[in-house]
Amino acid sequence: MPFDTAEFRISLQKLFVALVVIVIPIMLFGLYVGLQANRQVQQMSGAYFRTITRATAAITSEYIAERVNEVVMIANQPGVQQSVVSANRAYVNQAESAMQARAEQMEKKWTTAESDGLVAKMFASEASQAIRRHRDLNPKLLRITVVDQAGAFVTGTDKPLHYFQTDSEYWRAFAKNARPSVYVSDLRYDDQSRTQYISISAPVFQEGSGRFIGAVTALVDMSPLFAYLEQQQIAQTGRLFLIKDDGTVVSSPGVAPQVKVKSEEYNAIRDALGTLHGREAGYIYATLPNGTNYLIGFADPGLKPAYGNLAWIVIASQETREATGPVRNMAYFALFLLIVALILLSVFGAYVFEHRKQVIEDIEDKEEQQKKMAAAS
Repeated sequence: MPFDTAEFRISLQKLFVALVVIVIPIMLFGLYVGLQANRQVQQMSGAYFRTITRATAAITSEYIAERVNEVVMIANQPGVQQSVVSANRAYVNQAESAMQARAEQMEKKWTTAESDGLVAKMFASEASQAIRRHRDLNPKLLRITVVDQAGAFVTGTDKPLHYFQTDSEYWRAFAKNARPSVYVSDLRYDDQSRTQYISISAPVFQEGSGRFIGAVTALVDMSPLFAYLEQQQIAQTGRLFLIKDDGTVVSSPGVAPQVKVKSEEYNAIRDALGTLHGREAGYIYATLPNGTNYLIGFADPGLKPAYGNLAWIVIASQETREATGPVRNMAYFALFLLIVALILLSVFGAYVFEHRKQVIEDIEDKEEQQKKMAAAS
């Protein structure tokens, strides 16, 4: 016994309307969800870059603060203070002209063999031995120099090029203030040792009176900090680096320190750095001159107010297509499906319209034929 087959019939017009009512809203909703996900991923990636740069800025600031504290501790060691006080006794009751003549005489002898005995005596002091031990325990301090109130060399780890340090940048900065504070130089590069370093100078004050009596200067190796920054690789196109507030690159993977390269990212974030909202956001999406869109995070280590030469900014950048690629591709795929659905529905709608027109024409032809047959009979 044959089974009766169940059939479900619906007109093409109704099917087309049903598809339009169901498919289009679903596709639009999928596109909306994809775009929202892409926007949220952009915000999350930006927040992640903000966290990276702020953490790196804190590490940079801490590195400088630790080195400054070490130099200040050396300047406050009793042995160092005593050696400076002893050196300053040579200026008691001396006329300025006599002091000037002595300075010129010592400067002439300083680079000759005549100064060997004096230098050996300086390095044999307890203060010099203590300073060298401090340098040996902390290799980040490359060289330490102690001078008296006239800027003359008292002791240290190495013999300086000049006996008097009065032409040094830090000494000119100290001379401007009755009670000088710690001075930090700009970043420098030594071609022979291929080392990037800064100079930190701390004043020595007399115990009790607080009068300025000398200074301690240390050359600080910045390679450990920069090596850490260069190791922070972010995927394939991301990088983390330091720049000055004029856009000059301080440390970046693949950039030689002696080459003064300008950062393209700085021009993109310059306006954001000038506003409170921009600094709080900590990231932007911008198209660089090479035509590629980048996610750029930035943070200020906060060194400039205390140390004007260290106006540095930490920057992290990555191509946007890599940072938000997976979710953005989903949004593009949803848009593609919407376009395909619209094309298919358009084709199907055209087919339904043409089919409906043809059916009406067939009915009209049959009615005309029946009229002709009736008239002929």
